[in-house]
Amino acid sequence: MRHFGYLAPAVRSALFHKEPGEFTAGSPARTLAAALGATLYSPATRTTLARDVAKQARRGVVSMVLCLEDSIGDADVVGAEENLVRQFTELAAGEEAGDDGRGGELPLLFVRVREPAQITDLVRRLGPAGRLLSGFVLPKFTEERGLPFLEALAEAEADCGRRLFAMPVLESPELLHLETRTETLTGIARAVDKYRDRVLALRLGVTDFCSAYGLRRAPDMTAYDVQIVASVIADVVNVLGRADGSGFTVTGPVWEYFPQPERMFKPQLRRSPFAGPAEALRTALIEHDMDGLLREIQLDRANGLQGKTCIHPSHVAPVHALSVVSHEEFSDAQDILRPERDGGGVLRSAYTNKMNEVKPHRAWAERTMLRAEVFGVAREDVSFVELLAAGLQDV
Repeated sequence: MRHFGYLAPAVRSALFHKEPGEFTAGSPARTLAAALGATLYSPATRTTLARDVAKQARRGVVSMVLCLEDSIGDADVVGAEENLVRQFTELAAGEEAGDDGRGGELPLLFVRVREPAQITDLVRRLGPAGRLLSGFVLPKFTEERGLPFLEALAEAEADCGRRLFAMPVLESPELLHLETRTETLTGIARAVDKYRDRVLALRLGVTDFCSAYGLRRAPDMTAYDVQIVASVIADVVNVLGRADGSGFTVTGPVWEYFPQPERMFKPQLRRSPFAGPAEALRTALIEHDMDGLLREIQLDRANGLQGKTCIHPSHVAPVHALSVVSHEEFSDAQDILRPERDGGGVLRSAYTNKMNEVKPHRAWAERTMLRAEVFGVAREDVSFVELLAAGLQDV
């Protein structure tokens, strides 16, 4: 897998100072956590799921969650499980035949379950097709509810002999409510630390947070405009997202709004090709209510979150375009991490517009270089708009 791998080599060369690196489902957890990007959710009831996965792989998706929880009705669970097994079997057969949908690896595939017993049961029922499964998403995670899920994951991993990751979703009322938040966060920290090697990332369930107070943010508002939600995000990062080696990757919350039709940018792009002015694309983004999404992605990163939960394919390209490291960021990170700077100190940036203080900015620089490994570094004259425009034209 490679971000922007669907672009023609000449286009990638024109866009990137340093091209995105390749990774596989067997890459180190640190690499995969940084590479998740836009994690696209899909209900497990879809009868075209195998084809959908292949289609989204061609469009640049590298991680997907097939959902057996809130996205389907209670009466549909049994049928959804059966469908999931069929679809994985079809994907595995296609991979063996060399028809995986993108000429390379399928996305990292996770299943969002409801109960711990589903983990061991599904791994058993998937059989050989389970080799395509990267792990499970664990809903409404607290220490009390989460430990049985993690224990079931360890059991399933031992039974199948393959590495399986967990992605707990932090969305419970106990985490939201002020009187129980500290105790809940402390318990979550104990649980995930005990199974640290199996926890790939922590996901935020902001829709559930809003639901507890009857709230819903408008398309021109970000999660950070809803103060009660912003306070939870801050506390989660404070306890679970530290850069001292004790923290985990925390992913950005879902964006609920999407335009119709799905290929909404195509007319504007025909009038404004990659090599020419990008103003038409900027206008299209605003006209199609994408401005809020773009601002939220930027605020995610500013607040310590990486990647994003997505429920619509149109969200994937903006998330990935904004994940590319700018040439300026890369230049600063390189300067900070030079061996001769190990003793600390302050230096003017190569762009002569800021101070780089070596010791305080080191953790940021290390995180930036990891992002550069998987998302690449844009050329000096390439912005988010050019990255997005090129991707939308080639998909």
